[in-house]
Amino acid sequence: MPISWFLLSLALGRSPVVVSLERLVEPQDTARCSIGLFCHLWDGDVLCLPGSLESAPGPVLVPTRLQTELVLRCPQETDCALCVRVVVHLAVQGGLEEPEEGERSDSKLQEPRNASLLAQVVLSFQAYPTTRCALLEVQVPAVLVQPGHSVGSAVFDCFEAGLGAEVRIWSYTQPRYQKELNLTQQLPDGDNVRLVLDVSEEQDFGLLLYWDQVQGPLKPWRYKNLTGPQTITLNHTDLFPCLCIQVWPLEPDSVRTSFCPFREDPRAHRNLWHVARLQVLSSGIWQLDAPCSLLAKVALCWQAPDQGPCQLLVPPMLQENVTVNTPHEFKSVRGHPNLCVQVSSWEKVQFQECLWADSLGPLKDDMLLVEMRTGLNDTSVCALEPSGCTALPSNASTRAAHLGEQLLQDFRTHQCVQLWNDDSLGALWACPMDKYIHKRWVLVWLVCLLLVAALFLFLLLKKDRVKAAPRARTALLLHSADGAGYEHLVGALASALSQLPLRVAVDLWSRRELSAHGALAWFHGQRRRTLQEDGVVVLLFSPAAVAQCQQWLQHQTVEPGPHDALASWLSCVLPDFLQGRAAGRYVGVYFDGLLHPDAVPAAFRAAPLFSLPSQLPGFLDVLQGGCAQLPGRPADRAERVAQALQSALDSCTLQSGTADYGEAWDPGPYPAPK
Repeated sequence: MPISWFLLSLALGRSPVVVSLERLVEPQDTARCSIGLFCHLWDGDVLCLPGSLESAPGPVLVPTRLQTELVLRCPQETDCALCVRVVVHLAVQGGLEEPEEGERSDSKLQEPRNASLLAQVVLSFQAYPTTRCALLEVQVPAVLVQPGHSVGSAVFDCFEAGLGAEVRIWSYTQPRYQKELNLTQQLPDGDNVRLVLDVSEEQDFGLLLYWDQVQGPLKPWRYKNLTGPQTITLNHTDLFPCLCIQVWPLEPDSVRTSFCPFREDPRAHRNLWHVARLQVLSSGIWQLDAPCSLLAKVALCWQAPDQGPCQLLVPPMLQENVTVNTPHEFKSVRGHPNLCVQVSSWEKVQFQECLWADSLGPLKDDMLLVEMRTGLNDTSVCALEPSGCTALPSNASTRAAHLGEQLLQDFRTHQCVQLWNDDSLGALWACPMDKYIHKRWVLVWLVCLLLVAALFLFLLLKKDRVKAAPRARTALLLHSADGAGYEHLVGALASALSQLPLRVAVDLWSRRELSAHGALAWFHGQRRRTLQEDGVVVLLFSPAAVAQCQQWLQHQTVEPGPHDALASWLSCVLPDFLQGRAAGRYVGVYFDGLLHPDAVPAAFRAAPLFSLPSQLPGFLDVLQGGCAQLPGRPADRAERVAQALQSALDSCTLQSGTADYGEAWDPGPYPAPK
């Protein structure tokens, strides 16, 4: 998105300057560190999961302060986007403990006190609807490792954001040894330009904004008496190449400083053409209005009724320079509705107006003949057409060539009207074409087109409609992050259900989308889509999920953060249960041997509750709902799901007897069905 704002720093001295935002030409994200540190930026984004606080094992590197700076990312000269550069300041936290007397003999096995530090620093960025997390590895040499001292900073370029957006930035390390740093910033509005006047405190000064005219005196626009320092806000559309700034101290005989910073600014030139206007004052008289002088050419052109491009009459006529805000006319030109004035700049047509449209009526189907004088008594005649000027007579396959002899006869017998004449250059003639047009053929062609359209419509109505196959019902699985073992069990259930067929949605299969949009936005969107399509939301209860639900219901936790998956989906579904809207939309599930049914909170008992795999037939009947019958016998369907589920459940139950199954057993991710 192009950027339409910048900062102007103007001093009451002899050398005022324009300070523009820094431009980054590199399209990819980059990172760099202050002197003495080493930085490495991981490719791509990472999951925004800060984890819980841990105790520091010794000296660790932690972020202490966040700063931001606005820059422009410009992969191409005219394609720039606003970008937020993040600077994270780092310090060493914690210290080494003195070894016990009995441990001194093992000093060779211990890490030396002056070892270097390596930290993984995460930068989390949110600007609706974007969520990103970048990972920087920062290494601090041993000589800089001093607990309680700052070691420098790391700079990340950069997070793109829109004008006027509110951005939120977090920073933490992995593992996390302290509370997350956070920063909220409101980006500027793209409709504003800020003039920062660098004037000393309590200095009274005058400010004049004016348009510098090439001809005549300057044209004042705005004048103010101010006291420094000041920031003046302008609309970016008010910038023109001739807009100048003049400041001076409010003192006797003070010197005025003038500066015109926008003369070469492409945006100011575009604004000038946007506000310029070409108007016809009266028949044949026109004027170009603009606040500044324009580098433009003007010429007559011929506009045919076919709405094609207006064709310049050069030669034999000549182009002229434009003087703005002054009436003009083409002398020795006879009025014709097809004659128009065309203003162009850098070979691009900017304006076009037909000079006699109001007085002589609509465009005529006349043929314009160009008479060129090549010698004392030698002349040539051509007819102006979209393909060029066709010499008469001609063997070309154009309209003028077919009527070449008749047009020449009209020209010689003065049946054409002379519009312009120059003794040395040539003349322009308008020849009426009404007598050569067989208007009756127009009606014949219209009837033919109507018949073709009627036939086409008839064929469309006769075509059989394709009946769309009924869509499978959607099932959204919501669970707690109890560890790899439980996630494998959830993945096994999701894969088995997707073979019935059911359209299954689960966060395990949408990691990248979950990271990009955030847990709260993803769960809200999936729940809304599932219920709109008459689907069902399946709540999977585990011991950890039940404990967190109880805390949530007793208001012992804060509002869901950007990384809390369980709190995110609880905030989505709990209002439906509390307001009596759960029936027919939700179903609860727990796994045999992992949870007692009485442990499920009473608030969720409004929905059917099933234990799997022992109650699979009833669970599958609820999933089917009012949809068409699933293929196969119900017993066969339940047996297939039970077989796929039992192996994962046995492994999970076996591990839960001695340790937390999410930490002690990791069979690897369960793949999504293909």
